[in-house]
Amino acid sequence: MALKVELKPFERIIIGESVITNSETRAHFLIDGEAPILREKDILTAETANSPVKRVYLCVQQMYLEKDIPKYQELYMGFVKDLLEAVPSFRPQIEASSKLILSGQLYVSLKEMRKLIKLEEELLR
Repeated sequence: MALKVELKPFERIIIGESVITNSETRAHFLIDGEAPILREKDILTAETANSPVKRVYLCVQQMYLEKDIPKYQELYMGFVKDLLEAVPSFRPQIEASSKLILSGQLYVSLKEMRKLIKLEEELLR
C-alpha cells in the first residue's frame, strides 16, 4: 500500500538518501516502495538533539535512514546509558524501543521515542 503524503509550502521530507523541499504550494503524492521516509517535523539534527532522549532519537533516526543498525549500536548504548542515569523511570520505554530496533522496526521505535521526547519536555518544565 502506498503512503499518502501532503507537504505544506516549503516543507521538507527525506526519502531514502534524498531531501525533498516542496515549492510554494501544497503538494499531495503517493510513495510506493521500501525507502526510509521522514517528514521535516520528525527530523532531528545534531544541533537540535540537545537532550538525552533527543540524542537517543537521533541515533535511531540514523539507523533508520541509513538502514545500518550495527554502525550506530555502540553510540546508541552510550546514549541509553546516559539517559537512564539521568531518568531511570524511562527504562520501560527504552527497553521497548530497543526491542523494536532489534526486530528491525526502526520507524516504530522512532514513534515511541517521540512520545518519550514529550515526556522529557514535561519533566523539564
